[in-house]
Amino acid sequence: MGGKCVPEGKDYYEILGVSRDASQEEIKKAYRRLARDSHPDANPDDPGAEARFKEISEAYRVLRDPETRQQYDQFGRAGSTAGAGGFDPQDFGFGDFSDFGSIFDAFFGGGARRRSAGPARGPDMEMRLTVDFEEAAFGVQREVEIEREEACPTCEGTGAKPGTSPRTCPQCGGVGQVRTTRNTPLGQFMTTSPCPACNGRGQIIDELCPECRGRTRVQRRRKIKVKVPAGVESGMRLRMAGEGGPGERGGRPGDLYVRIDVRGHREFERLGNDVHSNLTISMVEAALGSKRRVKTLDGEEEIRINPGTQHGAQVTLRDKGIPFLRGYGRGNHVVNIKIEIPKGLTDEQKGVLLEFAESRGEEIDPPEEGLFDRVKRAFGRGVGSDD
Repeated sequence: MGGKCVPEGKDYYEILGVSRDASQEEIKKAYRRLARDSHPDANPDDPGAEARFKEISEAYRVLRDPETRQQYDQFGRAGSTAGAGGFDPQDFGFGDFSDFGSIFDAFFGGGARRRSAGPARGPDMEMRLTVDFEEAAFGVQREVEIEREEACPTCEGTGAKPGTSPRTCPQCGGVGQVRTTRNTPLGQFMTTSPCPACNGRGQIIDELCPECRGRTRVQRRRKIKVKVPAGVESGMRLRMAGEGGPGERGGRPGDLYVRIDVRGHREFERLGNDVHSNLTISMVEAALGSKRRVKTLDGEEEIRINPGTQHGAQVTLRDKGIPFLRGYGRGNHVVNIKIEIPKGLTDEQKGVLLEFAESRGEEIDPPEEGLFDRVKRAFGRGVGSDD
């Protein structure tokens, strides 16, 4: 009659990591430690955390009460009401907490979810700046105008009428938060919330500043200088430290991010740190070779067209491209060769080309029947024909 059956499933004592003859105080300490370590909010990347937390809570619910513990020791989970009832936060003295987050606040005093009333960094801001192709290549300094909030010059950011000062909130003592203590079966737990008397500011203003009306800040337009480094590309952002929105309660200001847009160029195209341009030459230049002058970022440069140059060939000018943004040196300037095929040839010009093709053994199929025959006859008469 006095024997103990082995509980089906995982043993509640094993779940809490205590022996079967553990005291109620040992069970309570084990539960509090495991609940902290296994709470879903403390393990956001672990999908099994919530199930473990429920299992730990169920085990404690049964073993913390001497009567249900005795039933569990004798009959296992089937004999305990907790086995069928599941997990109910209200059974643990957590009042009307409806989610795990509220229980987490009770364990950790709310500090993991609420920001303190101390100094707060100001918000970051962003603006766009358009620069020319050459300015992006070699860098430029621009003066831009931005609109942002700044500390009120009338009250110097206090929010109080000149000649007066804010006073420390008597309810929170200047902290900006109030603490509430509640008693639970696990002991006393403390939660924090913004002070309702000062709205979390820690100070109360009796006479408001006439300019900012207690907001401590006003909207202003300012001109600032932006240094665009050589080699920037469209889409890059430049960080201007401390040029963003003002901080709160003595916090440092945010940053200003300047997003760069680079205008397109009529002749140049950027590919990485190389600059590409096109040069159109005649088929005679391509065949016999020539010298041409081309535009680069540094001005005109002379290039040589080698004899036999084909359409799509490239001529590379070393170190005439875009400077590297982080480091020394520059890309190249690449000239893409395009060969122009002449249009509107005279009969004489066509005859010359035909004679050239025949000298190379090329067979030409004229698009207009009889055209080249007439050219042949014309040239035949010119070289001593009896006709």
